[in-house]
Amino acid sequence: MQVFYTDRFQLPLPDGHRFPSQKYRLLRERVAAATWMQQHELVEPDAIPLSELVRAHDQAYVHRVLTGALSASEIRRIGFPWSEKMVERTLRATGATYMATLAALCDGRAITLAGGTHHACHGHGEGYCVFNDCAVASLSMHAQHRIKRVLIIDLDVHQGNGTADIMREREWCYTFSMHGAKNYPFRKIPGDCDIEFADGTSDHEYLETLRTALDYVWAAARPDLVFYLAGADPYVGDGLGRLALSKEGLRLRDSMVIDRVTTEGVPLVVTMAGGYGINIHDTVDIHYQTVQQVVTT
Repeated sequence: MQVFYTDRFQLPLPDGHRFPSQKYRLLRERVAAATWMQQHELVEPDAIPLSELVRAHDQAYVHRVLTGALSASEIRRIGFPWSEKMVERTLRATGATYMATLAALCDGRAITLAGGTHHACHGHGEGYCVFNDCAVASLSMHAQHRIKRVLIIDLDVHQGNGTADIMREREWCYTFSMHGAKNYPFRKIPGDCDIEFADGTSDHEYLETLRTALDYVWAAARPDLVFYLAGADPYVGDGLGRLALSKEGLRLRDSMVIDRVTTEGVPLVVTMAGGYGINIHDTVDIHYQTVQQVVTT
């Protein structure tokens, strides 16, 4: 199995910025040291080609990102200062999901230790998301006639508004998001199936809802490719999450999704999505157990 990483491409951020960019290096180091990873391959991806980006994003917006012509309001909405290094990291992270998708179609599964940038919309970025990696990869694979139908399972604690924005006219792509009702984004763009939870929701209610929802969603989507955004931010100790899942609850969540996709015999691409633990090592623990389950089960 191929596991893609992008942490060598640093995201320059001011001191005190809330985005935990160091989690990507910490996660890659733990995965690389794991005995269960020895028979698998860590891969640094190529940058996503411009031709693939503009399948999902407005060409003028892409040009502004690449050339540093974003307005001050656009930069504030994204949440990162613009720099050439930011552009390089974004292109590599989007390329990681694209390459992971190609790998999954060959091998059955693949993982990126980044990705899940689900707030990026057709014509703008927001919420620490510049380009929407899963939308780019979905549109690319469909245009290349590699797949017919896609299911995007988004279990980040924040609703995938950008994915819904880009994919809503594509009847062949089914978007499913479970997220906090009162959390960002505060103006949500409906996807095909959205399930909202009250602040403080814990393991039992979340997992029972997911169990039921997967049956409904699978019947509606009928996919031959699945993207799974395995956000660490529903965790009780997450600084931006507002839900109350335990690490064990998140492990069971991952297992439920992985087992369902495996049973159906459909290729699976897993991205890490969000994670803003008050203790960053909790976020890394949760991402690590996601990767371990994908690789070993």
